[in-house]
Amino acid sequence: MHTHNNFKTPSDEDELDDLDEDMVVGVIAEIEQEVLNESDSDNDEYDLVDMGAPVPDNDGDVSYDGNDSISSDDSFDPNAADSDSDDSMLDEAGGGSAGGATSAKKRKDDDNPSGSNKQPEASFDLDEDDETDETVRAMIAAIKKPRSSPPEIKLEDFITDICFHPDRDIIALATIIGDVHLYEYDNEANKLLRTIEVHSKACRDVEFTEDGRFLLTCSKDKCVMVTDMETEKLKKLYETAHDDAINTLHVLNENLFASGDDAGTVKLWDLRTKNAIFELKELEDQITQLTTNEQSKLLLATSADGYLTTFNISARKMYVQSEPYEEELNCMGVYRGDSKLVVGTSKGRLYTYNWGQFGYHCDMYPGIKSPISLMIPITDRIACVAGEDGNIRACHIAPYRNLGVVGQHNMPIESLDVNASGELIASSSHNNDVRFWNVKYFEDFGEIKYNEKHNAYKEQRHNLPSSKCSNTSDFFADLTKEDADGDDDPGAGPSNMA
Repeated sequence: MHTHNNFKTPSDEDELDDLDEDMVVGVIAEIEQEVLNESDSDNDEYDLVDMGAPVPDNDGDVSYDGNDSISSDDSFDPNAADSDSDDSMLDEAGGGSAGGATSAKKRKDDDNPSGSNKQPEASFDLDEDDETDETVRAMIAAIKKPRSSPPEIKLEDFITDICFHPDRDIIALATIIGDVHLYEYDNEANKLLRTIEVHSKACRDVEFTEDGRFLLTCSKDKCVMVTDMETEKLKKLYETAHDDAINTLHVLNENLFASGDDAGTVKLWDLRTKNAIFELKELEDQITQLTTNEQSKLLLATSADGYLTTFNISARKMYVQSEPYEEELNCMGVYRGDSKLVVGTSKGRLYTYNWGQFGYHCDMYPGIKSPISLMIPITDRIACVAGEDGNIRACHIAPYRNLGVVGQHNMPIESLDVNASGELIASSSHNNDVRFWNVKYFEDFGEIKYNEKHNAYKEQRHNLPSSKCSNTSDFFADLTKEDADGDDDPGAGPSNMA
């Protein structure tokens, strides 16, 4: 870039006032003469074009580029205002081939202000065949890929529990204001069927009967309500069913269901009667979950005071109570052909009991190092657990293995359920959202042997196909493949080995 020592910048504004017009014209004339002398060199010509300096065209006339108010007839107006507009710049550039080149270059620069490389806007078509970048092609393919699970459901109110219908593609969402929203879900879109106002306070649990005809709900208002799914009318109301707020429900068959409250009381109900069949209070803290196996002879209850309590349904009495644990027992599931019971705790541990031997666990697994508050069986040997870290993880039961992350939320997960076919999981979080995860791939999952090697650290953080996140190791998969292809290439040169 050329610099001109003849053109000095005054250090003080007062000096500018002393400059007369003749001096300015003289300086400009000297600059013009210097530029004309340098125009014989091609390299200098390109430099001058970049500077916006005068360049002679084929006719010998001088055309000026840039913002200087100088014309080809050597006239100069010191009062002329500088102009950065595109029109003024294009008007100043003229002439033949050299001037045309200069004009074209200036026009291109004008299209890209401040030296930016801004290109004209172009339409973006989602066609991965036209894209050469692998990352872009992968993103386009993911956008075009058909959905394998329904889209997210977002509510204004806090979602306390969710439950799938046993026969239809319907999911019930219980809220903290006591309403239940029924949605028909589909991979394309979800449709709100109806909203049922059932309780005056928070609805803590919602369950369908086995035939799907009735919807059972319990609440902080100590009531249990049975609603007809077809007519949306109240079928039965158990007013003041408990003396304390009811926390959980469990359906045993088409007629029987059990309930547990915040004070440790468990009751058994029959839809054909007005009152509870029996009532037992063997615990002092909240009943966190109730469950049973297919035979429905024993009713199991976990509690926040660290006990696993079993009730004999037919004998109407307690069967056995476990040794106390120094942690909350929050959830449980039955596996391995009803031969194993697995309990999740507030310390992230998983305790295993042989069925019928509930006094003390026979095996313990450290789990996920995060409080486990929810558990659902996916297959006879695979469970999904979730809790406060917002991740849904899959675990293989007996032997224990962390299979990876099924799905995730940004906030702690409040409820978890699986549909009747076992292909779809729904989860809700403290963010008032319900997300769906397709776990059909577990149907082809092979059985894990006790002597198989594994890396517990990697398995705990491994993202499964249903997860929205990709694994870090997948980034290097293509590099490994390319290295392998390079080794097989007969034209590849010998490697340099020391």
